[in-house]
Amino acid sequence: MWARLSSIQTKRWMKPRMDETGGCVLENGIKSTVALLKKGQPPGNAETLLEISVGINALVDFISDHYFKEYIACGGSKIKFVTGKPGSGKTHLLQMLSAAAGNQGFITVHISAKDVWLHDFKEIYAEVIEQTNLMLCLEQCAAQVAAELGHDYGSIPPGMKFVDYLSSIGELDALTKKEIRNQLRQMFIQNPMIDNNFAIACSLLTGCVLGHPTLENTNITLLHSWLSGSKDVKIPALRNLGMSPSKITKFNARHMLRSLLETLKMGGFPGIIVFIDNMEMLISATSLDNVRYTKLRRDDVYESIRELIDEIDTLKNIMFFFAFNRLLLDDESSGLKSYQALWMRMQNEIVSSRFNKFTDFYDMDKYAESAYDIDVLAEMSERLAGVLNRAGIEAVPVDEDRIEELILNAKYTAVSLPRQIVKATLDNTGSHFDAFDEADLKAVEDLYDRF
Repeated sequence: MWARLSSIQTKRWMKPRMDETGGCVLENGIKSTVALLKKGQPPGNAETLLEISVGINALVDFISDHYFKEYIACGGSKIKFVTGKPGSGKTHLLQMLSAAAGNQGFITVHISAKDVWLHDFKEIYAEVIEQTNLMLCLEQCAAQVAAELGHDYGSIPPGMKFVDYLSSIGELDALTKKEIRNQLRQMFIQNPMIDNNFAIACSLLTGCVLGHPTLENTNITLLHSWLSGSKDVKIPALRNLGMSPSKITKFNARHMLRSLLETLKMGGFPGIIVFIDNMEMLISATSLDNVRYTKLRRDDVYESIRELIDEIDTLKNIMFFFAFNRLLLDDESSGLKSYQALWMRMQNEIVSSRFNKFTDFYDMDKYAESAYDIDVLAEMSERLAGVLNRAGIEAVPVDEDRIEELILNAKYTAVSLPRQIVKATLDNTGSHFDAFDEADLKAVEDLYDRF
């Protein structure tokens, strides 16, 4: 089953993108990948990302083994913060972790502060459930109901519901229907970890998968709308389905997330890994952004994160990663330090000169100091040059003298060491990509925005 779940969760990220002629985007438009790298962004191709990844693999393997496998999958919950200079590998790390989590069957959720308001936790919940294949989970729950009744759900012909299958073999009667309802009640409604209205909604949708009890399409759509936190849902219509709900808001969104996690666990998923990137948008002053935060909304974001930290132990099988530019950390007037209630919970009590993989605050610049020596950086440049050469672009790896120079100057520049290595390698390709203008780059960013 894990292979199926992994495929579903990682296909958005791992699937090669094709252009209008049916060719691979990376092969037919290599300059787009180079343009993203020049801007300090990871390449928009999973295979290329994995191929050029050097040094960061140890951190990815550590998190995967000690957190995903041993802690989150066993019911734990955790929050990590990732910071660093531009190009330090924050987004790179998140994407590598996403692939590792997806391979273990976790549901991975990607949220960008450029596109989603973070001051209202309901918006985060809505993104989580939107990127979660809830119906696949409920199909697994339906399979468990069938197993309790002594049938192998996998043996049912494709396209046939469970009750139709029972009818075809002469085993459908009033007692069997009652037992199906009892199983659904025990699985969802009697589960103390699931909100009663959330449980009723999932029970009804699972019944639709089984074929009993049945719902009209309008009611199915209504349930999905309520579960997703839609503002347009009509509460009186839900009461006709036996529910007594209220709309999902920032005040009950974490409770609903807890219910979702319990439901996913029953469906066989080990948990959810949530990646929230580009949080430096909280202090962005440009009017060109899709979302722009006032001081009030920014403080609401900080308060929401503070509440999440305080209540994280009430959630199970979930891990959050918040990534942001160092500017959000250094700006004492509007950054994280401006909200003392949050900063007191985030700051490290013990500061060490060595990078601590167990810390809740990953400083990618400090990780670079401990993990990226001359050999690692040379291999990083060689791998990138190899990718470019195979694409027909003459590229020469950065020599050791130049790498030593970059290491010495790394502490005094605003650009991270990994990004400087990438830039130096790309500079060795000459002016082959000088014609790649900003309009082309914007198109590429839009193309890779959701990978």
